[in-house]
Amino acid sequence: MPIKILLLSDSHSEHTEKWAIGLASRGIKIGLFSFNKASYNWFENIENITLLHETDNTVNAKKNRTKFQYIQYVSDLKKVIREFQPDILHAHYATSYGLIGALSGFHPYIISVWGEDVYKFPNTSGLHKSLLKYNLKKADEILSTSDIMRNETRKYTHKDIMVTPFGVDTNVFCKRDVTKDKDTFYIGTIKAIEDKYGIKYIIEAAKILTQRIKNKKLKFLLIGPGTKKDHYRNVIKQENLEGVVEIVGRIPFAEVSKYHNMLDVFLNVSVDDSESFGVAVVEALACETPVIVSDVGGLKEVVEYGEYGIVVRKENAEEIANAVEKIMNDKDYAKTVAAKGRAHVLKKYDFNVCLDKMIHIYKTHLD
Repeated sequence: MPIKILLLSDSHSEHTEKWAIGLASRGIKIGLFSFNKASYNWFENIENITLLHETDNTVNAKKNRTKFQYIQYVSDLKKVIREFQPDILHAHYATSYGLIGALSGFHPYIISVWGEDVYKFPNTSGLHKSLLKYNLKKADEILSTSDIMRNETRKYTHKDIMVTPFGVDTNVFCKRDVTKDKDTFYIGTIKAIEDKYGIKYIIEAAKILTQRIKNKKLKFLLIGPGTKKDHYRNVIKQENLEGVVEIVGRIPFAEVSKYHNMLDVFLNVSVDDSESFGVAVVEALACETPVIVSDVGGLKEVVEYGEYGIVVRKENAEEIANAVEKIMNDKDYAKTVAAKGRAHVLKKYDFNVCLDKMIHIYKTHLD
């Protein structure tokens, strides 16, 4: 009989999509319990995946939902458990999903921490901290996507925590030729257009570099959805950077690899210390694109503290500009670090390796 895993995880998250599809491709039966609706029905017509629960995804519904109101979903979850009869319950997020999983009383129960659930939630109040500790206490296994987040999670539990990176498909994310202007040097990010991803400092770095470099055409691409697109379009206009910085917006996942290959430098200069891993950085490394990351969360861990990319201080446009210039001018360095980055991903972050690790964890709880 195939293993049956009930995932408690947002269906609109690309990480949920990746794990569910990957596990399903290995013959594991996946049930999906989500508080929100997916932006598109990625799970339709995929063998071994069944959507079991979704709720209102409107802005007001999400805004008005408190952590304690999640308790109302416990009865829904218990009903789903009775009907789906999973072998394992796996919550992706230690607080909201982690709470209803803990209250369901089902075992074996696994929690994967994601970032804000351990970096921010417990610092809100003593009650929030106690709630996180309760959820982790109820888990039979706790997983983290990075060593640095594992260390943060250890503040709230004495249990062992295993690192299970998200990983990337290295057959999809690999070096390939794409159509682009060969006379232009492309710098960009593939993150949501939000303040926490350092968009302000990317634009400031673009201004510094356009003033400093006159013999090369530069193009900065801001690729991703976000609520601050209009704000940053105004900033770009005010700084007279309309021909230099372009907000591309959201792109289909199928095109992400193409854009990584278009870029000569990839930026993930988040200012948020709860940035737990940095999948986009791993994607860029797999495509042999030199990367620049800020010194927050798990980003510096992914590049081994500068071994496979350049680490800059957060909120520092000058350091971003200097790092871009180094990669632009030192072609030997750029070529070497790009090749080393690809090898690093193949060894540590290939998605099939990550899937093997997750499935092994599942099987240890079923023996």
